[in-house]
Amino acid sequence: MAVSEPIDPRVRLAISQWPEDAPRGAVSTFCAEHGISRKSFYELRKRAKADGPAAVLEPRTRRPRSSPSKLTEAVKQQAIQVRAALEASGLDHGPISVHDKMRAMGLPVVPSTASLARIFREAGVARLEPKKKPRSAWRRFVYPAPNACWQLDATEYVLTGGRKCVIFQLEDDHSRYALASHVAAGETAKDAITVFDKAVAAHGVPQRLLSDNGAALNPTRRGYLGQLVAHVSRLGVEAITGKPYKPTTQGKNERFHQTLFRYLDKQPLAETLAELQTQVDAFDHIYNTERPHQGLPGRITPLTAWEATPKADPPRPDTSRSWLDRPVVSPPRRPRPQPPADLPADTRVRKVSSAGVIHVDKVFYKIDVDHAFQQVLVVTDRDHITITDIDGEILAEHTRPTPGVTYVGNGRPSGPRPKHPESSPKS
Repeated sequence: MAVSEPIDPRVRLAISQWPEDAPRGAVSTFCAEHGISRKSFYELRKRAKADGPAAVLEPRTRRPRSSPSKLTEAVKQQAIQVRAALEASGLDHGPISVHDKMRAMGLPVVPSTASLARIFREAGVARLEPKKKPRSAWRRFVYPAPNACWQLDATEYVLTGGRKCVIFQLEDDHSRYALASHVAAGETAKDAITVFDKAVAAHGVPQRLLSDNGAALNPTRRGYLGQLVAHVSRLGVEAITGKPYKPTTQGKNERFHQTLFRYLDKQPLAETLAELQTQVDAFDHIYNTERPHQGLPGRITPLTAWEATPKADPPRPDTSRSWLDRPVVSPPRRPRPQPPADLPADTRVRKVSSAGVIHVDKVFYKIDVDHAFQQVLVVTDRDHITITDIDGEILAEHTRPTPGVTYVGNGRPSGPRPKHPESSPKS
C-alpha cells in the first residue's frame, strides 16, 4: 500500500475489533496480508481503546494544528498596497519587484515571490499567463564587460495636443546601464549623434554600437553610408546591426522602451521637448540606481553591475580607413510617379499607409506593406473595386463588401514571410 493511500475501512474495522487473546504472530501476518505497517496497526488499536471503535473508521486529517508560517491578512494587504504604490509610480510591480521592494523597506515579513503571485491572483489584481514561457527557457546573450557594446534605439512618444516626438535611448549591453537619453522632434542622424556624444563624454568610447537598420541609425544594409556610422567609425567604434525584421537582436533596448513607457504614462503629459527630457532624465536615475533589474544576476541595479566589472578597453581609431573621409550621401531618391490630373469620376487617389492599407468608403483594404506611402488609384464600378498603382498595374480586385464589414484582407496568409534560399552576405 502506498504511503499516502488511506487504509481500507474494512481493515480499520477489523483492527478496532481485534481480540485481546489473538495468537502470537497474528498481527504480523495481518499487516503483511493487508499491506500496512505494524506501527499503523498499533496506532489504530491505541486510538480505538482511547476513543472507542468508531474513532478508527475514518482517517484523521494530517493538517497541522497550527501554521506559524501562514501569511496573515495584514501581510497580504501590505503586499497589495506595495504593489499598488509601485504601479502608481509607473515602476515594475510584478511579484519579483514587490518582493525586492518589501525587503528594501525592511518589513518584518516578506512573502516569497510565489506567495505574492498567489496573493495577487486571489485579490484579482493580476492575471495568470499560462502561455508565457518560464524564465528557465530564456536564452541570454551578454557582452563580458561594460563599454563592450552599446545599444541605441529610438521610440516614438507624444506631447500635449497629440504632437509626436522621438526619444533616443542608449543602453550598455553588459550592465543594462542607461548611458544617455535624448528627446528630439524626429528620428534624425543629427539627434542620434547627439545622444551618442553625450554618452561618450560621460562614460568613454565603446567598442561596438548596435542599432537597427533605420535610415537615421545604420543604413549600411541599404547600400550607403550613414552619418552616425561615419561618426562612430572615426572613433574606432564598430557599428553593427541586427537582421532586418528581427527586433529581438535589440531586445534589451526594446524592453527598455516598455519600462520607460510605463513610467511616463504615470507622469503628467509634457508640453515641450525640454519638459519631456526632464521626465526621461528622472526615469534614467531611478532605472540606474533604485530599480533592481530582473535581467541581471542577483537582481542588482544597473549602476551596481556597471561598477562591478572593469570597463572594456576603448578602441583605437583606424586612420587607414580612407573611405570614412568621403562625404556621407543618401541614396538618390527616385521621383515618385504622380497621378494624372484629369481622372475619371469613378477613380480616386489614395495613399497607402505604413501598414500597407488604404481607406475607401469606411472600409480598410489591405494592399501590401511593400507599397507603403505610395499613391494608388481606386476604380469603383458598381459593386466591383479595382486598386492599381499609378502606372495602371492591378494590385487588388474586390467585390464591395456587405454592410458592416470594415476590413478586407489581401488573401495572403499571415505570419512571417518565407525565407529566401540564399542568405544575405550581410546576415
